[in-house]
Amino acid sequence: MSSNHINKVRQVGLFAMTWPIFIEQLSHILPGVVDTFMVSHLGDSAVAGLAVANQIVGFCIILFSFVGIGSAVVLTHYLGAGDRAGAERVAATAVGVNFWLGMIVSLAIWAFSNDMLRLLHLPPPLMPYAQPFLALMGGTLFLESINISFGSVLRAHGHMREAMYVSIGMNVLNLILNVVLIFGLLGAPKMGVIGAALSTVISRAVACVALAWVVRRQLKLGVRLAWFVNLSRATLAPILRIGLPAAGENLCWQASFMVITYFVGQMGVVQLATFSYAIQLSMIMMMLGISIGISTEIMIGHMIGAGEFDEAYRQLLRSLRVGLGVTVVTTCVVVLLAPWLLGFFSKDPAIVAGGAVLLRISLLLEPGRTFNLVVINSLRATGDAKFPVFMGACSMWGVAVPLAWLLGLHLGWGLIGVWIAFTCDEWVRGLAMYARWKSRVWEKHAHAVRAHVAA
Repeated sequence: MSSNHINKVRQVGLFAMTWPIFIEQLSHILPGVVDTFMVSHLGDSAVAGLAVANQIVGFCIILFSFVGIGSAVVLTHYLGAGDRAGAERVAATAVGVNFWLGMIVSLAIWAFSNDMLRLLHLPPPLMPYAQPFLALMGGTLFLESINISFGSVLRAHGHMREAMYVSIGMNVLNLILNVVLIFGLLGAPKMGVIGAALSTVISRAVACVALAWVVRRQLKLGVRLAWFVNLSRATLAPILRIGLPAAGENLCWQASFMVITYFVGQMGVVQLATFSYAIQLSMIMMMLGISIGISTEIMIGHMIGAGEFDEAYRQLLRSLRVGLGVTVVTTCVVVLLAPWLLGFFSKDPAIVAGGAVLLRISLLLEPGRTFNLVVINSLRATGDAKFPVFMGACSMWGVAVPLAWLLGLHLGWGLIGVWIAFTCDEWVRGLAMYARWKSRVWEKHAHAVRAHVAA
């Protein structure tokens, strides 16, 4: 990549970078939303079973994302410094490591899906829905692990739109296959929840091939056997320095979320289904914050690689203002449309009314989450990766989990208590991350990153 193109990546506007990333990130959660919508026609019990199975799938995807996050940040440092050869080594290592990690996780879930669901205390009537879905989805997660690496490599190089186009195609294919396989159209057998899983697996496999082709065409990086065999420890080390703390923070959140899901499961099938629908809609709102965070991370990573620390500091503040404004507007729209949106998933008046109340509380929750998503990504881009995981662990397990138990179960506030716990956790972490950025403690990490790349 030429130095002129590197400067172009750094200087492109935030909006121009964010919207393709938003569509791509949205497309990653759409298979889950589409599956939930389609399966809702089989009954709320089927949705509740899939909700628990998807917690395990989501937990494992976070394992893969630590390589994607770490490699994307390290790639921006090398590209910002103009080191093309170093960037190629990072890309090859990221794809190879995630492939082997994905294979190990896929085999483990395929072999122990029943035991995993029992550990989460899934009610026995829901097991026929959740177990086959988890075995098929989890047993092929290595496809998603490779896709995550390819996507990170493309974004770091500034090819957001190409990754977006592949994601859109994957979701269109998933939607078509869902309709055909779940309900048995066009002569296909009626497969129910297995059809939902199979359609996602096929669409991920097609996306994997397409991403490999795009990487070869746009970056002139052909996938070679050496990528999966000759893994470089020296190249992997900086990826892990960023990625492992990021994974720790994400895994900590996912683990606390699974515990809270267990609390919700004790409230009954209706509450668990309501929780599942509200989470799906919340994730759509969350994607805007995530997309702005990723865009800012790419821009700041290039700035750190080039030694532009003051500009990096100002960029985060600009991105945060944009992120908060967009989040408030989007959340208001979703809240206004909440009964109509929830009505797509369920016709049960109790579920629709309960979900609408939770989304109204999100007017307070989502701005706090935006602080987290935008500032955490920027801290990682500077090399300051340990503070977010430490602060996250303290808040998730010191605020979210105990408050969810106290308000949701002990005091009997139900899902409202759980949503209040989520809100308190997001604001505690968000304000802590903002204070960290304003203190500029991260600059010592940025100087170390800059020295390493320059060496």
